[in-house]
Amino acid sequence: MTETATGQESPPPQEAASPRSPLHTPAFRRFVLAQLVSATGSAMAPLALAYAVIGAGGGAGALGLVLATNTVPTVAFLLVGGVLADRLSRSRLLFLGNLLAAAAQGALALVVATGHASTGSIAACGFVSGVAVAFTTPAAQGVVTQLVAPHQLQQANALLRLPTNAVKVVGPVIGGLVVAASGPAWALGFDALTFAVAALLLLGLRLGAPVAKGGALADLREGWSGFWSRTWLWTYTAAGTVLVAAWLAGYQLLGPVVTEQEYAGARTWGLIQGAFSLGLLAGTVVCLRWRPERLLVVAVTASSGLALPLAGLALGLPLPWLLLSAVLAGITLDVAGVTWVTAFQQHVPEGELGRMSSFNQVGERLAIPLGYLVVALVSPVFADRSVLAVCTGIIVAATLLNLCVRDIHRIRRVG
Repeated sequence: MTETATGQESPPPQEAASPRSPLHTPAFRRFVLAQLVSATGSAMAPLALAYAVIGAGGGAGALGLVLATNTVPTVAFLLVGGVLADRLSRSRLLFLGNLLAAAAQGALALVVATGHASTGSIAACGFVSGVAVAFTTPAAQGVVTQLVAPHQLQQANALLRLPTNAVKVVGPVIGGLVVAASGPAWALGFDALTFAVAALLLLGLRLGAPVAKGGALADLREGWSGFWSRTWLWTYTAAGTVLVAAWLAGYQLLGPVVTEQEYAGARTWGLIQGAFSLGLLAGTVVCLRWRPERLLVVAVTASSGLALPLAGLALGLPLPWLLLSAVLAGITLDVAGVTWVTAFQQHVPEGELGRMSSFNQVGERLAIPLGYLVVALVSPVFADRSVLAVCTGIIVAATLLNLCVRDIHRIRRVG
């Protein structure tokens, strides 16, 4: 028997009667619906944000400043969000975080619609949105373990990604049509509305809070000790930071540049992004069926698939091969994401999930400015294809080195 946050005894999850699918659990269905609603607006937001900056008279530099202003507070407050996720009700944190994001996007839509938008005001709204992400990300990792039984975690994680990946296929297209027809304010306003609806759905979860034993600083120190003591966790985070930096540098920055120079420009890049999104969706379907025993080995190995489209661009392969590589990269990335989250949730105690998630997320978020900065420094010196080849090699090397960690092979499926 185990003891709940309210002090009442309950049977351990593996002994409790659980439905065949997590979707038979009403609370999990509510959580999936909230994720789907917010993802619908978020899929349109990046394009609307870019055109809001352009409409305010800004260029690439202004957009870079806005994106940095959104990323920095997320990194700065992630550890605080992780501590709170292990001390407070995670459903309440998600409610407040989505409400804060709704307010930020609503304010942004208002200043854009009234013609008072500037780079400073857009960046300020982005800062608030970044703070909201810092508090919702660690809490979301732990919510799933409170909603479903341990043997359902992989299926639950895949089901959460399924609607989100589906939205990624059509969301940017719809967002482009909305912005073209009526301007970015409407798309930003819709994003704010979806955050508000998601907040109301999450409020209905009413999950209990973990039992806090000490002060917040003591929890943070204890969390760092726990993170460092799990070799598989910090080595995966370190390798992931390097891998994500190489992927963002090669795909997000150099991908559009190379396709503009050597292919059909935006048309080619749009097809590659669509193929990648379809791969993500297919990867989710794979995870609904395939239940590998060595979860972390699969996660590490599958992440190497991100090297495929970078290698294709570096070699100048024909478009059909580029599209195939993008589909495979999407499949492997989603398989890596689902198996990693499942291993993380099964091998980290529930009371530490928030802090362990925040330490992991800090590493991966730091990869964003790292990757962009490296490309900015080396692009004037080396050819774009050479940089793409180096990024490909970094992804493969990070994967192989991580597979050499003995602890990675110890993490297997529970139950």
